[in-house]
Amino acid sequence: MSVMSSSMTVPAWRWALLQTRRDLRASSMRFLMLAVVLAVAALTAVGFFADRIERGLSRDAAQLLGADAVVVADQPVPEEVIQKARDQGLRVAQTSVFASMARAPDELGGDTRLVALKSVSPNYPLRGQLTLGTMGADGVVKPAGKAPAGGPPAGQAWTEPGLLLALNLKVGDELWLGDARFRIQAVIVSEPDRGGGFVAFSPRVMIRAADLPRTQLVQPASRITYRALVAGPARAGDADRTPIAAMPADGKQQVQAFVDAARKVVDKVRGVKIETLDTGRPEMRATLDRAGLFLRLVALLAALLSAVAVALVSRDFAQRRLDDCALLRVLGVPQRVMAWSYAIQFALVGLMASLVGLLLGWLFHLVFVALLSDLVGVSLPAAGWQPVALGVGVGVLLTLGFGLPPVLQLTQVPPLRVLRRDLGQLRPMSAAVWGLGGAALLALLMLVARDAKMGGIALGGFAGAVLVFAALGFLAVALLRVLADRLAGQAPTWWTLGTRQLTAQPVQTVVQVCALSVGLLALMLLILIRTDLVASWRNATPPDAPDRFVINIQPDQVEAFQATLRDAGIKQFDWYPMVRARLIGINGKPVRAEDYPEDRAQRLVDREFNLSYAQQTPAHNPVVAGRYVRNEDDAFSVEQGIAKTLGLKLGDRLRFDMAGTVQEGRITSLRKVDWSSMRVNFFVMAPKADMPQWPVTYITAFKLPSQARLDRLLVQNYPNVTVIDVSATLAQIQNVLGQVITAVEFLFLFTLVTGLIVLMAGLMTSRERRAREWAVLRSMGATRQLLSTVQRVELLGLGALAGAMSASAALAIGWGLATKVFEFEWNAPLWWPLLGALIGALLAWMAGWWSLRGVVSRPVALTLRQAE
Repeated sequence: MSVMSSSMTVPAWRWALLQTRRDLRASSMRFLMLAVVLAVAALTAVGFFADRIERGLSRDAAQLLGADAVVVADQPVPEEVIQKARDQGLRVAQTSVFASMARAPDELGGDTRLVALKSVSPNYPLRGQLTLGTMGADGVVKPAGKAPAGGPPAGQAWTEPGLLLALNLKVGDELWLGDARFRIQAVIVSEPDRGGGFVAFSPRVMIRAADLPRTQLVQPASRITYRALVAGPARAGDADRTPIAAMPADGKQQVQAFVDAARKVVDKVRGVKIETLDTGRPEMRATLDRAGLFLRLVALLAALLSAVAVALVSRDFAQRRLDDCALLRVLGVPQRVMAWSYAIQFALVGLMASLVGLLLGWLFHLVFVALLSDLVGVSLPAAGWQPVALGVGVGVLLTLGFGLPPVLQLTQVPPLRVLRRDLGQLRPMSAAVWGLGGAALLALLMLVARDAKMGGIALGGFAGAVLVFAALGFLAVALLRVLADRLAGQAPTWWTLGTRQLTAQPVQTVVQVCALSVGLLALMLLILIRTDLVASWRNATPPDAPDRFVINIQPDQVEAFQATLRDAGIKQFDWYPMVRARLIGINGKPVRAEDYPEDRAQRLVDREFNLSYAQQTPAHNPVVAGRYVRNEDDAFSVEQGIAKTLGLKLGDRLRFDMAGTVQEGRITSLRKVDWSSMRVNFFVMAPKADMPQWPVTYITAFKLPSQARLDRLLVQNYPNVTVIDVSATLAQIQNVLGQVITAVEFLFLFTLVTGLIVLMAGLMTSRERRAREWAVLRSMGATRQLLSTVQRVELLGLGALAGAMSASAALAIGWGLATKVFEFEWNAPLWWPLLGALIGALLAWMAGWWSLRGVVSRPVALTLRQAE
């Protein structure tokens, strides 16, 4: 296939290359390429990062469990289950954890402390490694290296630093556990499967399983959590290197086969469950999920804006090539050859832009990895091919699906246009063409969103907003025409010319308003979402968030303990009574785990709850249903999440067993509790000032003043209490949130630039029309100053209208995303449309100044000659 003239024959592909080299000098093609590059870069930056995170999680999440799968039971794990793991050729280790008292030797003071005692089998852990350390006299812990598999040597123990502080012991001293005496060999710095729960609040003591019987602590009534750890072949970084029979390197099929077989046994035994990587510990998962959603939202909007920019710029590109194509038709170039030439050119441009976008996306994703280094915490595996395919697919689709259709109309330009410039004008694209391209882009964008709710709200909101923008745009033009007619002869000249410019061609004016509104809508939506999202993250861990929790404070210690806190300079602290209770009845019916199909509901009714009481609901627990009435008798306030899980509603009656004391009450209110906040929270509360019949202890939370050494004083003066230091966790969370916020703001720049391109592209499409009209006006005596004023007023008016509409739409779409997807409180200001009008006017004026610069000063004769 070739492009032909009377003197030469040029292959279509070569003609496409020549056209591409020439057209890249034009602003239209450069804008088109830049829009595609930004879309691909944003998509692939998020795609590469998300893909590597997911691969890293699937590789390393097993360390959070210490295995690939764990069987958890309140009784020794059935031998049948363990045998099924061995039948698959998998490695097996076992642990047991329970609360017990540890005691310092009499010669070292004889103090006691509640601890979480853990016994481990010789090959524990199967995944990951423990880190051990030493503790100096000043209480500072220094890591000493990785621990070998199997726990401490026989007759020795590893403990957490808090126990040594509480009992005034040091490494090398001895410790009594039941009837057995152990030597403290090292302190535990990190434990891969530490887990959570009430027992986990107590300091850890770890011994060998073979040493547990001589402690005489395991009795028939002991409450022990047994775990059977199961894993495939050992990997680099695992403490246990026990060889196993030949199987695939990951052993996933064997692990899954074991899980499937074990569930058939476990489902028949109460108190036994299986944990896998999907149900492991959720640390920082909520933050990472929210950040991922926002990053994908930014990438989605960047691609959407790029589609709008490509469609606008390509039409401007085609408009500028009408005369060239008419001349080619005169020279005998067939329509089919021209179509192939432009198709090859745009495919080449799309491929080049996609490759550049892929390169930028890869580089920017490395910035994400660096910014989120603490959150990631490990070396990540290489990314897969999916982000590359997605980036190239979106880039080529944007170019061919939204850029090529207007350009293909150039093949239908009649040769007579070289004599009559009014012939061969571009026609609006058919609904079928736009629908096909839009459907393909929609499918890709939903793939990018990876969340049907977010994609539906964002894309559906934008589609609805465009229809509203168009309707309001036509209405505004009609009202402006009526106003102009009424003020004819009375208004200033610049007003008359400006209104005529806007009302003379209403379709083009509405297209410009819609383009400006879409660009501004994306920017304002992201500003609103980002502001409230960042605020919700920061509010979860404010600078004054408590970093110490103290539990097991006895009623007779309340006044002295609070005085100790005040003497240490702590003026504000959370203080609540707390009682452990088991839910035994709902509306007069006994509660049984087997009555609930969901695993979480079964676990909740099988465990004890923390209950409390207070005259007023905590400030950080807003009431979402019912009323929290002070001193109301026979009343309970329930956390809305557990109410939903257990199917509870207002008016239901609950019966609790509190260490033999039965308490019954009616649900009178539901509270919203943010469990990720560093505050004291409860599932159930009574709206009373005092409940003397409850066997309570007290819990407090406070922020330790800098340089204060209160921990040792508290455990020495109140040996029965447990001090939980979460300062390291709090610092890590705040650091991670800071990094996530930085990453979110970094990617936000992509959409900011893309939105500005849409603004400039929307105005660029009217550049030649404005040049011709203003040339006529200048030939009739209009000054450059007058036309500059007209242009400025027109841009400010269009921008203000677009800004007000887009700000209003951003409020509506933002509310849907905030409440339905990101799940945080929506606090957007209602005066935002006024600010949006101001922002829109300024941005439109700046974008118009750049896009339309030089139009007013272009020579009149040259412009009119080109328009003939």
